[in-house]
Amino acid sequence: MAKMTGGEILVKCLEAQRVDRVFCVPGESYLAVLDGLHDSNIDVITSRHEGGAAIMAEADGKMLGRPGICMVTRGPGATNAAAGVHIAKQDSTPMILFVGQIGRAMKGREAFQEVDYRQTFGDLAKWVEEIDDASRIPEVIAHAYHIAMSGRPGPVVLALPEDMLRDMVDVDPCTFVEVAEPAPTKKAAEKFAQLLATAKDPIVIVGGSRWDETSVAQLQAFSEKHHLPVGCSFRRQQLFDHTHQNYAGDVGLGINPALNERIEQSDCVILLGARFSENPSQNFTLLGMPNPGKTLIHVHSGAEELGRIYTPTLAINATPGAFFDAVENIPARPDTGAAKAANTAYHAWTDNLPTTPGDVQMGKIMSHLRDALNDDAILTNGAGNYAIWLHRFWRFKQYGTQLAPTSGSMGYGLPAAIAGKLRHPTRDVICFAGDGCFQMTGNEFGAAMQSGANVVTLVIDNGIYGTIRMHQEKHYPARISATNLVNPDFAAFARAYGGHGETVERTEQFADAFDRARTSGKPSIIHIKIDPEAISPTTTITKLRGA
Repeated sequence: MAKMTGGEILVKCLEAQRVDRVFCVPGESYLAVLDGLHDSNIDVITSRHEGGAAIMAEADGKMLGRPGICMVTRGPGATNAAAGVHIAKQDSTPMILFVGQIGRAMKGREAFQEVDYRQTFGDLAKWVEEIDDASRIPEVIAHAYHIAMSGRPGPVVLALPEDMLRDMVDVDPCTFVEVAEPAPTKKAAEKFAQLLATAKDPIVIVGGSRWDETSVAQLQAFSEKHHLPVGCSFRRQQLFDHTHQNYAGDVGLGINPALNERIEQSDCVILLGARFSENPSQNFTLLGMPNPGKTLIHVHSGAEELGRIYTPTLAINATPGAFFDAVENIPARPDTGAAKAANTAYHAWTDNLPTTPGDVQMGKIMSHLRDALNDDAILTNGAGNYAIWLHRFWRFKQYGTQLAPTSGSMGYGLPAAIAGKLRHPTRDVICFAGDGCFQMTGNEFGAAMQSGANVVTLVIDNGIYGTIRMHQEKHYPARISATNLVNPDFAAFARAYGGHGETVERTEQFADAFDRARTSGKPSIIHIKIDPEAISPTTTITKLRGA
């Protein structure tokens, strides 16, 4: 090959990995990469903040099952992106963050924006490396892909000294990377069949990553064959059709008490792909540690996660698809009625949309969205009490329709929605955001406008940090501190960018506003003003103070 700069060979390596999109905030520390992208077919999305760019890349990685790509400059650019790296870690999402770095001769002098990336990202990423020799770029990128996608997927951070990127090299790009798929041994599959056959009241709880449409379909067929109730762990609800007769509900924050009791009383929990960390485990109370107190069958693609918190009766190091392939032909269990009972309890918990104080009823808005949107609509959210309406009352029916952070990161919804719309431009992409949540990354509305990502964002505004106020009122009633917000006109904010803005102050205004936003052909914000008294679907500030 003719000699190329380090920046150019890096771009060629990304092309070899079939990367079609990167998210970035530009910086002078990696100008040689930006120059390489100029002649590439890779789509470059310019974000307004490195945190937004990293979240977009993380969401892209969720959808692809291959690393989402983010590029940022050194120092504050890198530290701004740390939020997205943390999300990728806790959500088990493959992602690569490329960081421009100071020149190699400058190290150790606290040069302009100098950061030691191994120390800064050492606990957040699966691997942190600095490429000091441009001829090794293909080797390091290939290894980064293997690490990001193997076992339990996660983020990799690669630092790129700016002078290295200008070096001329004559090397070939790395070839396309595919990673190993761990699978159950014959012995493990046989023991699984024995444990399932002897269990009296088993339940399946699914989560994690390394799923795809095929393994999700296998999960449904497996639950049907063995008449098993299936619960989805926190913000992994897209893994099972909520209209299916075996769906038991979401195992996360605000769990259905009946489902919580079912898990507690079950003699056999099949934990499939999930880590069962703090939120789904109800603050680590549903299973004992390290002895779960019942039969626990833990299936996970990362061997390091098996036995990390809970000591399972049977540990199976496998991806979901490989697991289902191995147990496909085991004898079917009789129908004990458990799945039907769990599903009945789920409907009792979610069918009746509650009435709350104020002129805007989120229950009726959720009902309208259920009727208006297609099954393939993608819904995104960040963190806040507003998300309860989505988690509890939306019916996820297909894989690939949920982008939400198990890490509970605020500000996730809008950047994720932009990534979702760019990946699936013909599908509706609806972002749920609270007023506080939206303002964490609301400037990315400019990136939506620039990239043509016509998302519809519902900003649910109660003028407070709602989740924090809820806990404040529980523990320090009427002693309000730091939780009130002074907010802008969010509809005017959208129009200021050239987008479409709507304001909803009464429930009956929503349907027409949503239709106008959905058909506007522009990124849109619907500013929904709700009563702060409606602190959650099930309680009010007054009730919390009284309690």
